[in-house]
Amino acid sequence: MATPARAAARNPWTIMAILNLGLFMTMLDMTIVNIAIPSIISGLRATLDQLLWVINGYSLVYAMLLITSGRLGDILGPRNLFLAGTLVFAAASAASGFSHSATELIAARAGQGVGAAMLAPQTLAYVAALFPPERRGSASGMTGGIAGIALVAGPTLGGFITTHFGWSWVFFLNLPISVVTVALTLLFVPDVRPGVRHRLDVPGVLLATAGIFGVVFGLIEGQRYNWGTVWSFVTIPEILGGAVAVLLVFLLTQYARRAGEPLLPLAIFRQRNFMAMVVVIAAMGFAIIGIFLPFTIYLQSVLGLSAQDAGLTVAPTVVAIMVMAPVSGTLADRIGGKYLLVAGLLLFVVGTALIAQTESPTSDRWSFLPGLLVAGTGMGLTFAPLYSIALRTLDARFGGVASGVINTVQEVGSVIASAAVGALLQNRLATTLH
Repeated sequence: MATPARAAARNPWTIMAILNLGLFMTMLDMTIVNIAIPSIISGLRATLDQLLWVINGYSLVYAMLLITSGRLGDILGPRNLFLAGTLVFAAASAASGFSHSATELIAARAGQGVGAAMLAPQTLAYVAALFPPERRGSASGMTGGIAGIALVAGPTLGGFITTHFGWSWVFFLNLPISVVTVALTLLFVPDVRPGVRHRLDVPGVLLATAGIFGVVFGLIEGQRYNWGTVWSFVTIPEILGGAVAVLLVFLLTQYARRAGEPLLPLAIFRQRNFMAMVVVIAAMGFAIIGIFLPFTIYLQSVLGLSAQDAGLTVAPTVVAIMVMAPVSGTLADRIGGKYLLVAGLLLFVVGTALIAQTESPTSDRWSFLPGLLVAGTGMGLTFAPLYSIALRTLDARFGGVASGVINTVQEVGSVIASAAVGALLQNRLATTLH
């Protein structure tokens, strides 16, 4: 007779629930810090530049390591990378909460980025490994819904924690979640490592890491240096141009190694569905951060709401995603994701337009409710078909690296949005926030 643990380990939905718990934690930390900005400024006497690095340092490290960690999951096993990433993330979260200066917090946030990059790609890798193509919509819906809920729930949860416990507990929250995640993973998540031995493309790792670092760094720091000189004769345009050149060399080396084991198997880009969804995912990464980061700051800095009240204002979006994500996953498997995705994107656009139209210095916070509900419904309908279409025709052996690519382009889109918001803050709100 099978033990409960073994029976649960054979249930792919149990496995996905555990993996999504870790994913939720890492995605939550992309936005939960945003609403604690005023408290961190006063608590650590941080400058606006330092504060932007508290936000963006996490994104920078996370983005540049995703493809490598996705490939490492294919080589070493996604379970091993997931466990190691969770432990690194927990340690860095503790260091973040105990930070006594902005510099310490920036370094700890970079450590969080390392842990998050190690564990995040492994979730979608399990979708490709555990589910046949016709059932990946529901599984992707769970993962996408959890990611969307985490990104939008950050301000709500962060507002409550900051108001009642202080900004440090925004990071300490990750510790019990990490302990539970590690314990459940050891008990229930199987090792789905392929039986074939693989090698890591070290030159590819170095080129990809350097190229992505240059692109993300240039976008984050561009406004700070007025898109001009950074050190001596080195300028932001030169950093961005050099990074693009490095990425081109990376792609050429990957093509040259196509018969062997490149870091990024270019065969995944022959899948038209995968390529199209990569573009959509990048756009969604930009849109979510580009809208909700300035909106949460607007609620506090313009309308004068507390962190908790600002978070509660955004909460209807989370509820809408929670309701719609499971429905969209089931529908994506039954009727296909194409039309569902189009409907979700259109609703998201309509919702954000309603939010933008409602904003004014004298707006009532509940006047945003229609726009937030419509945008949340659109997001809930979008994630499942988005990931389902991307993974449907993909070979399971590319699950880790494909997941790394998906997460990377989503994060680069988020960083571009964050850089744009940072430019807006520096030009329009820096004096007020100070």
